[in-house]
Amino acid sequence: MDRKVTVAFQFEIVQPLVFHVYDVDSKYHNVPVKTLKLNDQEFLGEATCVLSEIVAKQTQSLTLNLNNKNGHTSLRNLGALTIHAEETVSSRSCVEMVVHCSHLDNKDLFSKSDPFLRISRIVESGGSVPMCKTEVVKDNLNPIWKPLCLSIHKLQKSVADLKKLHIEISGANLTLPSPHHGHEKYSFLDYIPSGFELNFMVAVDFTASNGNPQNPDSLHYIDPSGRLNSYQRAIMEVGEVFQFYDSNRCFPAWGFGGRTIDGTTSHCFNLNGSTGAFEVEGVEGIMAAYARALHNVALAGPTLFGPVINTAAQIAGQSISYNSSKYFVLLIITYGVITDLQETKDALVRASDLPLSILIVGVGGADFREMEVLDADNGRRLESSTGHVATRDIVQFVPMRDVHSGQISVVQALLEELPGQFLTYMRSRDIKPSPLHAASTSA
Repeated sequence: MDRKVTVAFQFEIVQPLVFHVYDVDSKYHNVPVKTLKLNDQEFLGEATCVLSEIVAKQTQSLTLNLNNKNGHTSLRNLGALTIHAEETVSSRSCVEMVVHCSHLDNKDLFSKSDPFLRISRIVESGGSVPMCKTEVVKDNLNPIWKPLCLSIHKLQKSVADLKKLHIEISGANLTLPSPHHGHEKYSFLDYIPSGFELNFMVAVDFTASNGNPQNPDSLHYIDPSGRLNSYQRAIMEVGEVFQFYDSNRCFPAWGFGGRTIDGTTSHCFNLNGSTGAFEVEGVEGIMAAYARALHNVALAGPTLFGPVINTAAQIAGQSISYNSSKYFVLLIITYGVITDLQETKDALVRASDLPLSILIVGVGGADFREMEVLDADNGRRLESSTGHVATRDIVQFVPMRDVHSGQISVVQALLEELPGQFLTYMRSRDIKPSPLHAASTSA
């Protein structure tokens, strides 16, 4: 018997699923399912997976062998369970809104304010996670921003509630462009099963400001008890999310700010110690290469981001000519305050035209105010030294210490904007998922 279960897909976290299969005694066939006592039924087996495993498959189906309870393999064949995922129509619908403000307070001394708008959603634990932000409107106390497109499933008010707000002008003044405000666009889950991939890349800070890795108070200290340091945690937690979206699971991994075996300080060296191949296999491969590098690389400095961003951008740029279905994500884990801020801005502005997003995790207690500038969460896009403005925001920065004291995880805060950045790039290039898949999910 097929039964549909609605699950809210969240790209930014690993969502484990456990399926228990029971044989329901015939005398209970007319009893509502929710009132059944499972202890009265015969247990047939269980299967586990994560939601990403299913949605990343081209067929969006996954067949799992049933095991005994607690995942123990049975000596006899207990059968198999096939799970199929399909996106609901409501989750693919968008609401387009035009938002404006009136009579804002002037915060500037010699000119009018330069306002922008950031919309966040409240998560169950009580924290807030940003959904989108507008452009900056300069010198204007009555700004009207460009139309925003928000997925209906992310809205915490119904479309009717938004209309009511607009009519009553209570709490917010929302201008809806037309009565037919809802429309469908290709979603993130249209692209992934039709062959689009997220290619994960990592760059680790090997500057001396991290402290001697032999000392327990170092950010690079490998605890013999197995307790992960901040670098290991960031690699594991972010990598676990991405591993299902990259078919070969070969991840480029670099270090920067370290003195390698040949005695030279490098701001982009292969984490695995190879002079040629920079890819490692799986998240476990990154972890192993990182641990080895701590024995083979001396911590040095300064902290430069430009070289690793340019290397990642070169890989992303080369892919465009032969494969438009790849999107690259570079995770930079760092302690130090960067010393090449303008060069980094220039690299990011150039990279904003490429299929690339950059995630930055700040570890330790350093002053990360410059990172906030790179994030462009103030609504103002980065500008290069030659006056070029980034075509889109491709950076998300999260200081690990801030998230520890809040209610959402580092990974949630870091990855929340990524599907939107992916879609913005694909739509700007008019790159569509395969027609067959798009037709099947739209039905």
